[in-house]
Amino acid sequence: MAKPKKKKTLRIPYQLEHQYKICVSGAAAGDTLRQDADLAYELGRQIALQGAILLTGATTGLPFFAAKGNFECGGMAIGFSPAATIKDHVNGYKLPVAYHDVIVYTGFDYTGRNLLLTRAADAVITIGGRMGSLNEFTIAFEDHKTLGIMAGSGGIADEIPHLLHTANKEIKSKIFYGTEPKILVEKVIASLHEEYQKNGYFNLKALERTSSRG
Repeated sequence: MAKPKKKKTLRIPYQLEHQYKICVSGAAAGDTLRQDADLAYELGRQIALQGAILLTGATTGLPFFAAKGNFECGGMAIGFSPAATIKDHVNGYKLPVAYHDVIVYTGFDYTGRNLLLTRAADAVITIGGRMGSLNEFTIAFEDHKTLGIMAGSGGIADEIPHLLHTANKEIKSKIFYGTEPKILVEKVIASLHEEYQKNGYFNLKALERTSSRG
């Protein structure tokens, strides 16, 4: 009886790389949605064009427009839902699923979702926004994340300088303000790259992985 043919094992070299994850935080409804839809769309486009991954709250409004812009440029978007299941996401929370590659159903409602969303991101960019965006900003601020602020977009985004002054707390985050999505995303990514190189996160040797093919 012939012995079964042994599968060929290949040694495959690969380089560990980091793709930055940038959260877009903005209003799901309200005045800033009407005035900032195009800005949010372009913000999503720039995140895709500059090679980063978009994170959103898997919601309506400005994050949805950012996801649409990202999708139409072939980018990758991951959404963090407040719901525990897709059924609850769509029927209970009345939230969309379009334009995202993956949606994580957290089951932690909005406040818990906000924590997971911002913790998963390397940087958070705030555009317009209401109380939820303020919550996401303060979490990211306390975690010393890199922060981008779309200046002139209204809502919470334009209140942040005043809030930081009033809080009178040491700022350990790198905070960038800008009116052009392309330039703001460039600044955020450049800051992340500098930080990750400084801390040696990119000093990773090429490794080998054993893979059976045949």
